[in-house]
Amino acid sequence: MVVWSRVLQQSGLLAAVLGLVSVNVLGGTAQAEQTETPAVQGSAQTPADGTPAEAPAITPSTDVDVEYELASPQGDVSTRQRMRWQVATLRQRLDPDKSSVFMITSWRDRTLSVVDMGRKRVSIMPVPGTQQLTPPGQPAMVGSYARLGSSVVASEQCTVWRTKDTDGHQTDACYTADGLLLQVAQGGQITVRALSVQRTPQPDSLFVIPDGLKREAPAHP
Repeated sequence: MVVWSRVLQQSGLLAAVLGLVSVNVLGGTAQAEQTETPAVQGSAQTPADGTPAEAPAITPSTDVDVEYELASPQGDVSTRQRMRWQVATLRQRLDPDKSSVFMITSWRDRTLSVVDMGRKRVSIMPVPGTQQLTPPGQPAMVGSYARLGSSVVASEQCTVWRTKDTDGHQTDACYTADGLLLQVAQGGQITVRALSVQRTPQPDSLFVIPDGLKREAPAHP
């Protein structure tokens, strides 16, 4: 059976890339303790003086194909992961490097499908956590952000925002104007960095579960 913690570890960018509530270190964009990519909390709270608070757009507003490098908080382990996003259907596909497993997330029906081509199995489960997806092109809906400045990552201009993860750890995240997460840093250590960005239409076929796979229920460890 597919073990839940293993699924979340492999899904990595599920939370961080689409800017949901952050998780523990090397956790993603959803409230799950086992995820592997640092996630960032969403939206801006209005200050006491009533002035509008700033917040970045945290969900991509365009189809995109991004390759990321993920590092441990200590910087001694790194892996790569490919993320593809189709904005019209709110679907995301994650492909960990050198793995027969890939993940498809459908935000319209809030399902996470884990496909293991090596074992010819598929496991479908609810998206971890309860946070709703921020609509593409809209500022983050929960949390608080402070603008720090700008940077260039993977030849892309992005704005650095300081926020906190769900454990209260200070996190610096760099977002493009169209909602792409390009870099995440905690404690001065870069834990997520985009290596390449391609804004190209993503075909429906990428997000279809292959035929002939055995359905398998997820199991908690």
